[in-house]
Amino acid sequence: MFQNKINITTIWGWTWTYNVLSGLRWNESYNLAAIVTMSDSGWSTWVLRDEFWVLPPWDIRRAILALSNESDILRKLFEYRFDKKSSVSGHTVWNLLLTALADITWDFWDGIKEINKMFKVQGKVIPVTMEQSNLCVKLENGQEVCWESNIDVPLHDPTLRIIEAYLEPQPQVNPVAKNSLENSDIIVVGPGDLYTSIIPNLLVTWVKDAVKNSNAKVVYFCNIMTKLWETNDFEVLDFVNEMEKYIWEWVIDYVVVNNGYISDEMTERYKKIESKKPVKLKDSDRDIITQKGIHVVERDLLHEQDYVRHSSKKIASFLDDLVDGWVR
Repeated sequence: MFQNKINITTIWGWTWTYNVLSGLRWNESYNLAAIVTMSDSGWSTWVLRDEFWVLPPWDIRRAILALSNESDILRKLFEYRFDKKSSVSGHTVWNLLLTALADITWDFWDGIKEINKMFKVQGKVIPVTMEQSNLCVKLENGQEVCWESNIDVPLHDPTLRIIEAYLEPQPQVNPVAKNSLENSDIIVVGPGDLYTSIIPNLLVTWVKDAVKNSNAKVVYFCNIMTKLWETNDFEVLDFVNEMEKYIWEWVIDYVVVNNGYISDEMTERYKKIESKKPVKLKDSDRDIITQKGIHVVERDLLHEQDYVRHSSKKIASFLDDLVDGWVR
């Protein structure tokens, strides 16, 4: 399908950033760029945002670690979180380092570039915006909730469905992110928490336009499990419909759905502990998605562990097959 080195740009945030990029970084045929959400407002992040006026560093850390050639001990160092009673209690070494570099260089983006050099990153890690903003959602009862942390771990009724997401104030896209999207051969969206990891990127001004205006194949990896306070009882079609609200219709080329076996025991465990359930693809929904012009691909995407998540190797394998022309 492709002749030269492939430009692959990913869109997401949090843990899934590491899972996906770590599977792709070994292929020398790929130029990788990770566009990372800037709406995180967890405790450590929010303290640093408020005091030093820096952008959220957490999701950037995951992407840089995934693309870094440095040793495991340095990875452990930058993931180290101070838990003793002190003025830096709750902060990670990474958060403090990036905040310090941003202060030294007088620029958050310059600080990231310096860390890219320090960690020998293979690829680009790009904040979706360089402007401060907060994620807000409107619930089906009309209630509005702001700050990503309040949505991710809600104080409101978690059974209420989210009907709209927006950023306040509305930020402009980082020109580097826009350029990466427009010049991509493949744009990978997801997997990840729909409203707190993926959609915040698409809400940034000009992001969805850049995706639409590119000649890239857009691949959406649908979630394997629901999440109580974000995607209650969602099936594959629900995820696709919500994505199309924020990324334009007729933009997604492939939706990749897990068909790997999840045992009844595992299903019951997730239901009992986290109120999650496996995301299903109904035959009738497949027809509706296909009519949208989206290719539905079913793959075993499960990680080979005693918990349910996407396998970085299996995601990379799918993209390899797509590049080699084995996916129609």
